Amino acid sequence: MAVRQADVVLVGGGVMSATLGMMLKQLDPSLDIVMVERLDHVAHESTDGWNNAGTGHAGYCELNYTPETDDGDVAIERALKINAQFEVSLQFWSYLVEQGVLPEPKSFINRTPHQSFVWGEKDVAFLKRRHEKLSAHHLFREMEYSESPDVLEEWMPLVVNHRDPMQRVAATRINHGSDVDFGSLTRSMVKWLETQDNFELMLSCPVHYIDQRDNGRWKVRVKNQKTGELTKLEAGFVFLGAGGGALPLLQKSGVDEARGYGGFPVSGQWLVCGKPDIVQQHNSKVYGKAPIGAPPMSVPHLDTRIINGEPALLFGPFAGFTTRFLKQGSIFDLIGSVRTTNLKPMLSVSKSNMDLTRYLIGEVFQSHSDRVASLRNFFPDAREEDWNLQMAGQRVQIIKETEDGGGKLEFGTEIVAAKDGTLAALLGASPGASTAANAMLDVLERCFPEKMKSAQWQERMRDLVPSYGQSLVEDEALLNKVRERTLSTLKLA
Repeated sequence: MAVRQADVVLVGGGVMSATLGMMLKQLDPSLDIVMVERLDHVAHESTDGWNNAGTGHAGYCELNYTPETDDGDVAIERALKINAQFEVSLQFWSYLVEQGVLPEPKSFINRTPHQSFVWGEKDVAFLKRRHEKLSAHHLFREMEYSESPDVLEEWMPLVVNHRDPMQRVAATRINHGSDVDFGSLTRSMVKWLETQDNFELMLSCPVHYIDQRDNGRWKVRVKNQKTGELTKLEAGFVFLGAGGGALPLLQKSGVDEARGYGGFPVSGQWLVCGKPDIVQQHNSKVYGKAPIGAPPMSVPHLDTRIINGEPALLFGPFAGFTTRFLKQGSIFDLIGSVRTTNLKPMLSVSKSNMDLTRYLIGEVFQSHSDRVASLRNFFPDAREEDWNLQMAGQRVQIIKETEDGGGKLEFGTEIVAAKDGTLAALLGASPGASTAANAMLDVLERCFPEKMKSAQWQERMRDLVPSYGQSLVEDEALLNKVRERTLSTLKLA
């Protein structure tokens, strides 16, 4: 069996692995990096344009990032955090565009206003309070609010045309929101990495075995699905960025930090319209409130999308129940992830989330007419024949062990790193790809702590992300400076 020595092995060919590989190559071009991907091309699972919302998640329109508190107020802390994290991604992409590493920005990111839309007295009051709190902070200062039919007609004509005039509605808008084709972005990054010395991409090569040697280095065995060839990789650091496939690999690694983690898989579907006469009437991402009992990834939204250069409208996502951890995974993924260390947390979550399970199963059995009826809350004139159903990606929500030995279902993303810093994995879903740059900075700081403290890496990090080490939530002048540059460089202004 061939043995390939490397400094870094990246498992998965999605946006997370590509971002980490790109950062490492920018920080130290001499690093020997191998990326292994189970499919025959990169960015085809969660990162693919059709498999995610494509929203540059900045907290502008996603109402689940600003939950209503028990006393009727609105909590904005998570929205502030996510907004600042997305600004890190924008800075990193801007640097890569300026250096010619990434192509013309419109190939992967396009200005698409982010809007929230609600109806009914209770939700209008919530949105108004949300706007008051967010717009008072410099990160959200440009947010507009309106209940005026004339203004909303200008902002979102498809949404307000032929709506009941007696129904009270309201909306907010941020003009410099974005639609991101994470698939195109990732393919561009990997294409550049392939031109660099000491980088190898191994396609059609799922990981069959992972174990740590006594000397601290990792053995990773992959098998080429097309040739049958087995390759043993040895590396000082391994990153598991395999989307839903990261949890089973983390469990196989045997690190103590994997104990207690489980996964709750959720599938998704979109209603898609490609008719030019309809598509050209809508240029925004319009988010509403999630139905009671729905997971955050099921927040309904009507989106302008540009995927592989082609415009379309997407509505959804409609969630569903699945036992697969990947879109091209196995129906036995969920059962295969059960361990003695996570059985109790998983059973606890199953028992306490029956409403969610019933909701997901109900989503599966909806008819096309049912789905279009939901769409008409956002597009009253929608016709069934103009829309078709397309599968979205798989997501695996995190199940974490609680202090009492039970379990809790988490809806965010989380980095799990071995205590010796030789292995890290990214688990979870939303906000996912939008915060890839910030998440991979977390990996670097936890797994390459001494190098990240060095003067050389510190200086390079400030080239890649000028706000590195500073708080955009607290520093208004810094935010204004970096945002002016990114909006101009990425043509989002």
